[in-house]
Amino acid sequence: MKKIITLLLLTTITFSVNAQKKDEKKAIKTTIENFFKGFHKGDVSLLKTTIHKDLYAQTTSVNKKGESVITPTSKAYDNLIGFAEKVKPTDDYFEKILSYAIHVDGNLASVWTPYEFYNKGKFSHCGSNSFQLFNNNGNWAVSYTHLTLPTIYSV
Repeated sequence: MKKIITLLLLTTITFSVNAQKKDEKKAIKTTIENFFKGFHKGDVSLLKTTIHKDLYAQTTSVNKKGESVITPTSKAYDNLIGFAEKVKPTDDYFEKILSYAIHVDGNLASVWTPYEFYNKGKFSHCGSNSFQLFNNNGNWAVSYTHLTLPTIYSV
């Protein structure tokens, strides 16, 4: 009888932990989805709910000499918000996220999202985004983003 009760308790705990992890991953994915909704539509209010004020951003590419380069974005939060403020309803670009690989440890999450970028309905380029998120007292926020760009966009 003790073995059955112990087994039931362990099973219940396992299901509970797995359910919590699924809920966390869903909340993280929703944060990334809202990040892109805010970015694409110029919805500054929505975008601000998804990014931490100390956001750090970088891009990785290969320059015209064939050298790998990393380019930090200074004042990433301000630049991102400033860009979103300038989005017009007639702007026609879209970053299609192909998949989400989400890893969570406590209040830290890492998300890898390969993407395809379209401009005026036509494929432009593809790459990957890497996001680090911080659980800011119950709200996931992007604190770091790193993306790859093709050679044609590099410096």
